[in-house]
Parts: sequence; C-alpha cells; structure tokens
Amino acid sequence: MSLLPALMALLTVAALITIIYRPLGDYMAWVYTSTKHWRVERGIYRVIGIDEGSEQTWRAYLRGVLAFSAVGLLLVYGLQRLQQFLPYSLGLGAPSAPLSFNTAASFVGNTNWQSYSPEATVGYTVQIAGLAVQNFTSAAVGIAVAVALVRGFAYRKSGTIGNFWVDLVRGIVRLLLPLAAVSAIVLLAGGVIQNFNGFTDVTTVAGATQTIPGGPTASQEAIKLLGTNGGGFFNANSSHPFENPTPWTNIFQVLLMLAIPFSLPRTFGRMVGDNRQGYAILSVMGLLYVASFTALTLVELAGRGTAPELAGAALEGKEQRFGIIGSTLFATTSTGTSTGAVNSMHDSYTALGGFLPMFNMMLGEVSPGGVGSGLYALLVLAVIAVFIAGLLIGRTPEYLGKKIGPREIKLAALYILVMPTLVLAGTALSFALPGVRDSVTAESIANPGVHGMSEVLYAFTSAANNNGSAFAGLTADTAWLNTALGVTILLGRFVPIMLVLALAGSLARQDIVPATSGTLPTHRPLFVGLLAAVTILLSALAFLPVLALGPLAEGLM
Repeated sequence: MSLLPALMALLTVAALITIIYRPLGDYMAWVYTSTKHWRVERGIYRVIGIDEGSEQTWRAYLRGVLAFSAVGLLLVYGLQRLQQFLPYSLGLGAPSAPLSFNTAASFVGNTNWQSYSPEATVGYTVQIAGLAVQNFTSAAVGIAVAVALVRGFAYRKSGTIGNFWVDLVRGIVRLLLPLAAVSAIVLLAGGVIQNFNGFTDVTTVAGATQTIPGGPTASQEAIKLLGTNGGGFFNANSSHPFENPTPWTNIFQVLLMLAIPFSLPRTFGRMVGDNRQGYAILSVMGLLYVASFTALTLVELAGRGTAPELAGAALEGKEQRFGIIGSTLFATTSTGTSTGAVNSMHDSYTALGGFLPMFNMMLGEVSPGGVGSGLYALLVLAVIAVFIAGLLIGRTPEYLGKKIGPREIKLAALYILVMPTLVLAGTALSFALPGVRDSVTAESIANPGVHGMSEVLYAFTSAANNNGSAFAGLTADTAWLNTALGVTILLGRFVPIMLVLALAGSLARQDIVPATSGTLPTHRPLFVGLLAAVTILLSALAFLPVLALGPLAEGLM
C-alpha cells in the first residue's frame, strides 16, 4: 500500500500543531504568570477561603492537590452509589461498590478507564456533575503540577513553587473552559450529538426494534480530548458515529489531544526565559511521536497474519470511515498522550501493532504525554539525562542553571521506578495469586494464552500511566480488577506527583549557577538525542522481559 496518505495525515497534524504552538504556549505562560486576578476568580478564592497572593512550599502545594483530589474521589463515588435517586438517571441503578470505586479513582486520576458500558450504566447527572467535572479538574491538576516544576527551575532561592488553588482555578477558568466551549461547537458542526433524549426505540429496516441512546455528547467529548481524559460517552468511544462522525472530525479530535501537551514546551521555555529549551523538549516529543506513528502504520499496513492476508489488510476492529491511517494516527496520539480514547479496537490490531500502543505508554507517555504530566515526566527524564552526561564528563550535572545533586537524582530515580513497579506487580499478582489467577483466567480473559497475557499487561500499563485505553478482550468488571486497577491508578497518579513537587521544591531553594565552558548545552541536537535515547532505554530495560512473554512472543508465532 502507498504511504502517501500516512505522510499527508502526519503533515496535516504537524502543520496544525505548528500554527497553534506559539500562541497557545504563550497564552498558557501568561495564564500562570499573570499577577492580576479576574473577578470571577477572586470570587472563587473567597468562597474556598484562600489567599490568592500567597505562595506555597511544595508540601503545602501537595496537600492542596491531595485534599482536592480526595474530595473529588468521594463525590464521584457518592454520585454513582446514589444514582437511582438522582434526576436524569434514565432509570439506571447504582453501579456496584468496586465498580464505583474504580470509576471514581479513574476519573479523578485523569485516567478514565471504564470497566462498564457508559450508556447502559451511568445517567446524565453522573455524567455531567461527576465525570465531566473531573475531566476539567483532573486536567487542571496535571497542568498545575507541571507549572510548579517549571517554577522550581525558574525561581531563585524562593523555597516556594506557586499557589495550587490559583493554578487550579486559572487552568479551568482561563484555559480549559474557553477551549472546550469552542471545541464543542466545532464538534456539533461536525455532527456530534448534544441532547437529553435518553433512549429512543426505532424500527429497523428488517422490522426489529432497536434502542438508540442519546445524550449531551459534544460538550463532554471536547473536554475528554482537550484534557487528555479519554472516557467515552458511549462504549465504542470515538469509533461511535455519535462521538466521531467523519474523517475531518477524526483529525480535529487528534488535534485536540495534542494541542496542550505539544504547546506546553513553549510555556516552559517562556517561563524559564529560554525558548530554545522549549524547542529541545518539543523535539524529543515530536521525534518519539513520529517514530511511533511510522512504526505502527507500517506494521498495520503490512497486515501480517492469516486473517489480514486473506482480507487484504488488517481491518479487523477498524472503522471504514477512518481506515488504517486514521486508526493508527488516533491510536498513536491517544497512547502517546494520556488520553486513552480509541477510534479502533487495539485488541484487534496485529500482534506487533498491539505492542506499539502499549510501548507508547511504557515510555511514560512523553510523546507528548498528557496535559501537564507529559511535560513534567520529560523534565524528570531530562534530569536523569544530564546526570548521565555529568558522569561521562566528570562534572557535577546542571540543568537550566540548577545543580542536580543527590537529593534531586534520588527523587528522579524514584519517579522512574514507580510506573514499572506498579505495572509489573499488578500483572504478576493477577497471575500468581491462586484465587485471583483463577478468577482472571476464567472470568476476564476472552483470549487465553499469550494474547491473554498481553490483555492483562495492557490493562495495568494503562492504569499505571493514567491512560485508560484497553485491550477490549479483557472483562475488567470483576472485584479483583476493579480494585487492583483502581489502586494502581491512584498510586500511578499521585506518587509521581508527590515526587515531582518534592523535586520542584528542592530546585526552587537553589540559586541559578552561571553556565561555564564545561556546562552541557541542553538546547542542542546532542542533548535531544541523549534525552530520547534515555527515555527509550529506561523503558526497554524495565519491560523487555515481560513484553517477550506477551506481544513480542505473539508476533513471532
């Protein structure tokens, strides 16, 4: 098959990102550095009782993140358990306690993993007052943490990293709400539905009766993508024509997922006073994204396997209106960010095709990562990279004028260990504990054998990285998986945040050291290559053994 459509799709996305990179990045830098507060913001500060003019230490900032997220967790859980008493419940009962916990943890953790069919499980009140609200707030928390780390590099001997409540409110009021409103209108124009019709019974051509669900989809679809959340209004997610009707809405949704993560490096460059540093981070993100999309597209176009070769292409699980290119572009984007939305079934990809979205997540989702989480993950990896470079040349490592000492490198090292530990431990326990193993293999895995191993590995990789996509052959609505994945989501979200904020506080206490002839330039291609290599190498070392038992073994069969 010709690669021209893939090249044109990639160039289209690249051109759109190029257009918005500078204005959106500069706007976000203004949002988080402006000294003026809007009237509506001051009103919110008065209601919650905070002093908007005060700055916080990293510990106080972390307490704000955890307290706010804990309240969100309880509210979403409570809304689900009381659903039958709520208006617009559509006659649906309360989800089970394990499922409600999993869903609450998932949406508060910016993961949006769904162990249920949304249109048949949650009513409009839970969707709007619970899940949609968390789409805004969890995304704003991620950006706030990234901005706090950037301040750690930019501030001199301050010991403070900003004010969490100010960053949270500004992220919602000035950034996410306006962008989501405009995006929802564009999606409405593209055919995405927005109504409160509930369930409508229609008569099919064959004379049968079919129930068609409706709902306020466009408004939630916009923030689902902008906030790299990913939870679908319908079970089929962005492969559903009510969520993603046409090829051009598909490209628009890809743009929404990439817009903020790819623009944050510009914000970073502006806030540290050196735009070249932002371009370096952007280059690493772009390099990994293009490499992943190219590899996934080539594998799926090759269509290795009996069924794809008989069909003429690897089209199982893909929508005809998007085709292979539209599907691989979306899959690369949703797993390279922390979105987890899908417009095709990753479980139906070829063996090596299913491996690549999984590996995107195993990289730590830095190509370009989620809103905020992608930037702070790559900055932590940059700390590791300059440490390695310092060892090679025999100098104390520095990054952006801040010395990387024992405390900084310990925090960075702990950060990169959290996600692999959660993924490998969760997968191992699912197969090692006798009672759990029996329930997983009997109740959850639709494809026993090597592919079943991949399904469980994908689930814990998605949960620990706060992605939310799944190999759909896994039935995750069981007591073990709901609980284990929910705990993995919370640990995968908030333990790294704790380490990032501690790193930000440590850096903020330092003065900036002037660059010398022995300082490694971190804005040049050499550092870009080093950072990309470190990112790939760390993931390969952590996950190659378990990948050899799952998708790689399946690809060689």
